Amino acid sequence: MMHIIKKKIIMTEELKSKITWACSFNNTKPKIMEGNLRIVERTNLAYIEPHRVIIKDKLYLFFNDVSYFYVGNLAQKIPISRLSDYISVS
Repeated sequence: MMHIIKKKIIMTEELKSKITWACSFNNTKPKIMEGNLRIVERTNLAYIEPHRVIIKDKLYLFFNDVSYFYVGNLAQKIPISRLSDYISVS
């Protein structure tokens, strides 16, 4: 039987401040759900779930110490410096 260990990953304060700044600039409030590390016990398999942030009913994905974010899935990365512009368009 496989046993999966789930450990919460705390979002960095720097990333939180960037997200809240972009949202306050666009008069919105983000709903932040911190990511997890999932490890399959007795294997070398692990998966890092990104931090999920819902802004204006859209899902944004973030990782700690990465200067990009993703919208909806991990197909296209967008620089965090463009987050405010991206929120205002959607």
